[in-house]
Amino acid sequence: MHDPLAMFDHFNEADFISLFGRIYEHSDWVAEALWRQKAEHPSGYFKDMATIQAAMRNIVEQSTDEQKLLLLRAHPDLAGKAAVAGTLTMESTSEQAGAGLDQCSEEELAHFLQLNNDYHEKFGFPFIMAVKGATKAQILAGFKERTPNDWQTEFDRAMSEVHKIAGFRLADL
Repeated sequence: MHDPLAMFDHFNEADFISLFGRIYEHSDWVAEALWRQKAEHPSGYFKDMATIQAAMRNIVEQSTDEQKLLLLRAHPDLAGKAAVAGTLTMESTSEQAGAGLDQCSEEELAHFLQLNNDYHEKFGFPFIMAVKGATKAQILAGFKERTPNDWQTEFDRAMSEVHKIAGFRLADL
């Protein structure tokens, strides 16, 4: 029986970081730390995707609050300027399109831009939601529900959403 995870044991550092660097948005430092962990362990370190996901989550959770804030700020707005400009990562493009955010009317787009601006102004990072399987209405409800939160509550929620996104991206590998 072929073990699909065994291929990771044969990756060089650049290929490994290229692949796993996409899991946490524009945050190669997570993949770099994962590579160092892998290098410290014998082959077969990644026995399953759950192990990889837990290792990456632990790397993020053990980082400083400043690193976590940078990670949050690395995420694009939902239906925001990067989406309009076509500069989202392949993963973000797919996730947002799956939620129908690439099909916004001008009015919907203006509404999302205003929500994004208000949220960012209050918290200092973008509204982050794991949108895979969500609808525009659910995303709008998320803005409405979460924008009144205090900073720490929303920081924690955003980090939780980042980990959900990472889980979806790992599952797609």
